[in-house]
Amino acid sequence: MRSHFPKQAGIGGGAPISAVSYGTLARRTAPLPRPFHMERRMTFSALPPVMSPPVLDTPRLILEGHPLGDFDALAAMWAEPTVVAHIFNGQPSAPRDSWMRLLAYRGLWPLLGYGYWAIREKASGRYVGDLGFADFHRAVEPSIRGVPEAGWALATWAHGKGYATEALSHALGWLDAQNRFERSVCLIAPTNVASIRVAEKAGYVDPVRIRFNDADSLLFSRACR
Repeated sequence: MRSHFPKQAGIGGGAPISAVSYGTLARRTAPLPRPFHMERRMTFSALPPVMSPPVLDTPRLILEGHPLGDFDALAAMWAEPTVVAHIFNGQPSAPRDSWMRLLAYRGLWPLLGYGYWAIREKASGRYVGDLGFADFHRAVEPSIRGVPEAGWALATWAHGKGYATEALSHALGWLDAQNRFERSVCLIAPTNVASIRVAEKAGYVDPVRIRFNDADSLLFSRACR
C-alpha cells in the first residue's frame, strides 16, 4: 500500500542522508515556530492524568472504563429514539458517531484525570449506559470552561429503575473526594423532565436558561462538598 506520508531522507526510500546538504537538513530540522510548541500553558482545569478510571461500586451497579467489547451495546443505545429524544435534535447516532464517542470517553481520563464511566448492572452484567464528567469547551454564556460537566445516558430498558440517580450519586461522591473543583454543572433540555429530576436529587440547583445549539437549555450547578 502506498504511504500517504512524505518520504524522509534515508527512511523508507527517498534520497539517502549523504545526498542531502547540511543546510537543507538543518532547515528541515529547525525548531517549530512558537505557536506550534507543545508546552503552551493549558487553559482548562484538570486532575492528574490516569490511564483508566477508578471502578465505582454501588448497590446495584458497577461503574468502570469502557472496554472495546461494549461498542455494539453503546452504539445500539445511542441509536434508540428514546435515548436521544432531548439531545441531538432527536436524531439517533450513526455507528461512526458512537465510535467517536467511545474514543472520546477513553481519551478523557488520560487528558483531564476525570471522564465517563460505562454503567453495568451487577445482577446481569448488562451494559446500562454512560455517565461521567467532561469539559466539552462549549461556547455558552455564562462560560463553563474548566468546570466538570456531568452527563448521563441510559438504555431504554434501564429507564425508571433509579439507575441514573444511583450512578450519579456515587460519581459525584468521587468528584467531591478529589478536592479540586468548587462546583460541577449539567446542561439539560427544559423538556427532559426525567433528567431534571435526577439532577435535582443529586443536588444540582439554580437552573439558568441559556441558548445552546440554537435551542433553549437549562444550566444547573452543584457545589462540590
